Amino acid sequence: MSHEPPGAPPHGHRLQRLHRRIVSSPVGLGWNRGREMELLHRAMGFAALGFLTLVPLLVVVAAADPASSQGFARWLGQALGVSEASQAQVEQLFAPPGTALQRTTAFGLAALAVFGLTFGSVVQTGYEKVWDLPTARWHTMWRHVIFLALLVFALLVFVNTPAFGGSGVGTVATAVLDLVGTFVFFLVTQRLLLGGRVRWGALVPGAAATALFMLGLRVFSQLVFSPLIASNAVTYGPFGTVLVIQSWLVGVGVVVYGGALVGRLVHEERVRRRLERSVLTGPERNPL
Repeated sequence: MSHEPPGAPPHGHRLQRLHRRIVSSPVGLGWNRGREMELLHRAMGFAALGFLTLVPLLVVVAAADPASSQGFARWLGQALGVSEASQAQVEQLFAPPGTALQRTTAFGLAALAVFGLTFGSVVQTGYEKVWDLPTARWHTMWRHVIFLALLVFALLVFVNTPAFGGSGVGTVATAVLDLVGTFVFFLVTQRLLLGGRVRWGALVPGAAATALFMLGLRVFSQLVFSPLIASNAVTYGPFGTVLVIQSWLVGVGVVVYGGALVGRLVHEERVRRRLERSVLTGPERNPL
């Protein structure tokens, strides 16, 4: 015998309404969009290709940087925000800067640059999936060259920008500077890789979300990945450090694509509200 009051909708109908509300909510829309574009799979591809094609190039570039005494290991340690003990484990994975430069030929550097360009193609494809855009034509590959140059330049600026001391004000100032730099980088690179097919204003929320998520990932890395590097180095040796770095790169991929996806959802919500306001104010502006 049913205990529901007379006239009350069946329990199943309430569940259906709740399901529709969840699906139509920003969280539900983001989840469905992320599943449609295979966000996690793309992030894993981002990490794998970045480790195979981009990291070798950055090792050589970092070795040529006169301000970097430890080369790419210093770059990676700063990005991860690891402790001194974990930094030592990261440095064991890479050759000293002098050795990296001595053993790199002009042909090898050219090959690394070509392989690095494929990384830009992967990032571009991910952004096109976020915005449901068709794949760009082959003659737009020059954008990958500019993207790679911008990425190297941004990394050079990031690792060579001095921190504002260890005080609370200095930490906040450093974080704000990192946020602004990351925001500008992802705003420009999205516009570049998408070939101008999406307006600047529509890309601003995604760049802001990516910058905030990158800051959050760095804090998460300090709390989780840094201790893991030290513990995994004892258990698995250098391979354990590689596993942690690869996991961090997957997180970077999720942030890059997920930030752009959140930006699109925010942009679409703004457009929807603007259209609703225009519909409501339309009769007042144009009375019959």
